[in-house]
Amino acid sequence: MALRRHRLAQRRKAVGHTQESLAEKLGVDRTTVVRWERAESEPQPWIRPRFADALGVSPDELSGLLADVGAARTQRGDRMSAVLKNPRTTDLAAVANLRQELARLIDSYDAGPSVAILPEASRLHSEVNLLRAHAAGEAVRRALRGVEAATSIFMGQLVWDASQRRNAQAALSYYDQAAHAAMQANDAETEAQARLRRSFVALYSEGDPQSGLTQAAQAAQVAAQGRDHALSAVALLHVGEANAMMGERSACERALGQAESQLGLIDGDERPDKLASAGQLNRLAGSCYLRLGEPRRAQSLLEGVPAGIQERRKSHAIVLGNLALARLRQRDLDGATETLHQVIDAVEETRGGGAVNVLFAAGRELRPWRDRPDVQEIMDRTLALMSS
Repeated sequence: MALRRHRLAQRRKAVGHTQESLAEKLGVDRTTVVRWERAESEPQPWIRPRFADALGVSPDELSGLLADVGAARTQRGDRMSAVLKNPRTTDLAAVANLRQELARLIDSYDAGPSVAILPEASRLHSEVNLLRAHAAGEAVRRALRGVEAATSIFMGQLVWDASQRRNAQAALSYYDQAAHAAMQANDAETEAQARLRRSFVALYSEGDPQSGLTQAAQAAQVAAQGRDHALSAVALLHVGEANAMMGERSACERALGQAESQLGLIDGDERPDKLASAGQLNRLAGSCYLRLGEPRRAQSLLEGVPAGIQERRKSHAIVLGNLALARLRQRDLDGATETLHQVIDAVEETRGGGAVNVLFAAGRELRPWRDRPDVQEIMDRTLALMSS
């Protein structure tokens, strides 16, 4: 799903600028203006006064134009519009249409800030709830419960990420709704996903590794019972990280080994989830050893994450952030700062909450060297990021 800053593009056209002429006036490449209007990146703070002047708006008005991000508008079919007016006519074809809309939204997750996707995701979630409450026929209601569970998981992911992983309660509420709907739909995979997402909140927001371990272990068990070896492996990787947070090295390594064993059970007819690739195994194992105080081993694992994970820009930014921490803890300041510039580049585009938290952690550990020009540059860019 494409994203657009519709009002920003309209304002540019209203003052008579093409993308080329605006780029020339601001001293940037045309593709930079294209990316701004597609909500793929943010103008840097130093260019915003000139940008506002070029558009004939105040700095606050420019901020409003930049914040107004939405999906490229698509027309809904007459059938779907009719179903929403009369929910009792909902059929399995309408449910399939809802799943397609959700899939497009999920595909857009790594394209930009989560806050840009929230309005349309929230609208879809509300529509699914409406149809599920009034649809006739048990088969249709069961199918809608499955979509309700999936949209609830996605909404939890979005609100948590958009809040920089601070709005834990809202995310947990969505995950609870997802688990309940999944159990009603007899959908073990989605129930396991909801429990796994709950463990993420406990581990990375609430700082409660014991609760995170419990939730991740339950997710692994539910997924394994449903013979979803890929999802079970992902959950076991987070069991390992929970143990690493508590300093339990042997339990951590045991969980990592179990995750690898689950991956080995995937047969040729089961398509492994992208998250359960060797890249995810290396990513989480690297994070584990970083927490266990072994930055050299962590660096080796994180550097082995395949290039394919770069397509998932928010996850890749976390990999880079942990790699920067591993290098920093070995006193490789040049390598750490070089990697942190890549993290900031990614965060400027995606605003991924996980990467932001890792970036701030690295910034705290850099303070003893803040007089170094390269370290000061990282701190300046981080400050600009916080204020943009």
